[in-house]
Amino acid sequence: MVNVKAAIIALGSELLGTTKLDKNSLRITEELERFGVELLGKSTIGDDEKTIGYTLNHWITQTDVIVITGGLGPTTDDVTRDAVAEALGKTLSPDPRLEEQLRRRFAKMGRQMAEVNRKQAMMIEGGTTLENARGTAPGIRIEHKGTTIFLFPGVPREADYMVETHLRPWLQKQPSAGGNQETIKRAVLKIACLPESEVEQRILPAYENFGREWITILGSPGEVTLHLKAQGQEDHCQKQLQAMQERMRELIGDAVFTDRADASLEHIVGELLTNQKKTLATAESCTGGLLAEHLTRVPGSSAYFLGGIFTYSDNSKTDLLGISKDTIQKHGAASEEVVRAMAENVRAKYGSDYGIGITGVAGPDGGSETKPVGTVHIALAGPGDKDIEHQHKRFPGDRERVRSQSAQWALNMLRQAL
Repeated sequence: MVNVKAAIIALGSELLGTTKLDKNSLRITEELERFGVELLGKSTIGDDEKTIGYTLNHWITQTDVIVITGGLGPTTDDVTRDAVAEALGKTLSPDPRLEEQLRRRFAKMGRQMAEVNRKQAMMIEGGTTLENARGTAPGIRIEHKGTTIFLFPGVPREADYMVETHLRPWLQKQPSAGGNQETIKRAVLKIACLPESEVEQRILPAYENFGREWITILGSPGEVTLHLKAQGQEDHCQKQLQAMQERMRELIGDAVFTDRADASLEHIVGELLTNQKKTLATAESCTGGLLAEHLTRVPGSSAYFLGGIFTYSDNSKTDLLGISKDTIQKHGAASEEVVRAMAENVRAKYGSDYGIGITGVAGPDGGSETKPVGTVHIALAGPGDKDIEHQHKRFPGDRERVRSQSAQWALNMLRQAL
């Protein structure tokens, strides 16, 4: 079976900044995977003709199809047509028929076409005009040295139309989309509170079982996501992904908290509390209410989260939670004794089934030789006569990283208890 290879080039200097996201590439990737197309790479580049030409010629030598988005408008920085024509050694000339279509389109909107819009009627030698029913920038399809090149507008609504109307029919005609159509399917597993290196060590046998190229690890503070991929017939992909997930769970253990891409740890904890009809209250110091913020991100969390107390100062721990000054003076605010009292007392104060306490030294100041920055104590008080669970952690990173990991560890302690 022919294995079609593709690349995506997203054009626009705004995409190189911090305010604009390239959503078109995600939509195009979704369509390519639907037809089992192997995506070799994505390039995001600015509105520079030389860079566009260099990138295009790089991908032409390796792919069967290239999808370019952006730069088809009427303004000076819309240079895609010029850059592609130059890179392919082709002429760029006005298309009177296309220009007339644009004039009629503007007339229907009650507007007169500006002179600058004539630029959108320029056609690359040998190219085919692609209708854009959602905007004034038509697309172009051109064949070059065995590679099909699509030029689509960058406005997401318009790009989506071009994908459905022009890219999809082309993909359907490819040999790989015949009677035994292959597809690419993906799955995830989310893992709480294990370092990325530890996850890698545990899943090494899976690389031998399934192949390294089908497994990707993405780490973040307090969470690692495994991205799993399978290619082939629909049934094969489903069975392969199920086998991969089962093997990963076997190797990693109960640190895996979900196989749902859209589910966070606080979502899973919320579902467990709801299903078991249990409630929770929190007492936070160094996290400053971050745990409560995570919990209340989930719609309907008021059904199980009764409330939280933010006790940043020593006096507030005494005044709001009833922790004795002697305990704080003897052991320090960031201590096992204090955090156990925080968890137990906030549970009693709210009458909840579970209580969580967090205290520590988030930094950058306030650390000592015995309690360096990153020292965090977390406690979980449960229903009945259960012992209060305690964890003493030393989290790396800056203040925000320490706070984020503390909240994540607290959520995971509760998940495991449930």
